[in-house]
Amino acid sequence: MNRQFARRMERFQASDLTPILKAAANPEVISFAGGLPAPELFPVEEYKKIAAAVLDKDGRRALQYSSSAGHLPLRQKVAERTGRLLKAPLTADNIVITTGSQQSLDILAKMYINEGDCILCESPTYLGALSAFNGCLPSYREVETDDEGMVIADLERALATEKRAKLIYVIPDFQNPTGKTWSLDRRKRFMETVSQHDVLVIEDNPYGELRFEGTSPDSLKSMDRKGQVVTLGTFSKIFAPGLRVAWVCADPEFLTYFCNLKEAADLHTSTLSQYEIDAFLASYDLDAHVERLITVYRERRDIMVEAMAEHFPKSVTFTRPEGGLFTWATLPEKVNARQLFVKALEKKVAFVPGGAFYPNAGRENAMRLNYSNMPPERIREGVGRLGEVMKAYL
Repeated sequence: MNRQFARRMERFQASDLTPILKAAANPEVISFAGGLPAPELFPVEEYKKIAAAVLDKDGRRALQYSSSAGHLPLRQKVAERTGRLLKAPLTADNIVITTGSQQSLDILAKMYINEGDCILCESPTYLGALSAFNGCLPSYREVETDDEGMVIADLERALATEKRAKLIYVIPDFQNPTGKTWSLDRRKRFMETVSQHDVLVIEDNPYGELRFEGTSPDSLKSMDRKGQVVTLGTFSKIFAPGLRVAWVCADPEFLTYFCNLKEAADLHTSTLSQYEIDAFLASYDLDAHVERLITVYRERRDIMVEAMAEHFPKSVTFTRPEGGLFTWATLPEKVNARQLFVKALEKKVAFVPGGAFYPNAGRENAMRLNYSNMPPERIREGVGRLGEVMKAYL
């Protein structure tokens, strides 16, 4: 059959990362390549009780079609919790429940991006967001990013020169892939700059509650005076990713248009999953659960960065994130992390080569490592193996 695929499929060809990441999924491999929460921390026993209770009490409604905006009691709870986290007054009218943040990104791109429109993003940025955006055939302008966030001078240049700039995508808290957090001053200057332009800002916040130390700077949403910031949140990192429940936080009028596209995509997010999460929030202390996650992930972060300091060559630098799931290591300029990955896989240890996080390619001397999914002894062993590979390769 002659398949007449749309041109957008050119952006969705299997990359050279596909086979090596598949190999990294081998259970014999110590993999720092995923972005997975620790499965042993999922509240399985509590969820069993909640699932049974929901079916006993509300089974017929929980198994029925539902509203595109989402289950109202859940939206109310999300608004209260998110408003506290973002330091912004919110109601249920500011919340739409989505089928994971990946769907949120996909719908937002469809709302705003025509072929050839420009998306501004951090450099590097989240690979999954690029995948969601690519179907709209955008161009990308990477904005220079340092330890405090987007460099404002380069952001100003981008907004002045990219006449088709429509959308800015950022992760200010514990960024994926670098683990860095924007400073308060940089957030303020960012909002001062973007408020002078007709551009949508997506503030992706999947890791914001997973803070190990320090205090959280004010969110971009809390500084938004024009309704141009859309903030994304998810239960995937603080509860369970398999439920595929997330949310979009925005002005009610904006969400009317968003819901029109969501209805076309999937009608609504799983009614059953929404009822179950709502019941969990009513019956259990999610804050206490998040504190348990923080305790475990903080320990694993510490073990990873200590092992990296001990085993990696001195020419390799890395971040020490204040929260989230990832650290980012930078290799000497001429080292290709994809080639290093092949050598590491021979020693049964894996990471994600950094080039995948740059939409315009060309930067290969970095790697992302995830510490949340491996127990301490496996982290020590894996970093030790990776250090041996680096010393032999570099």
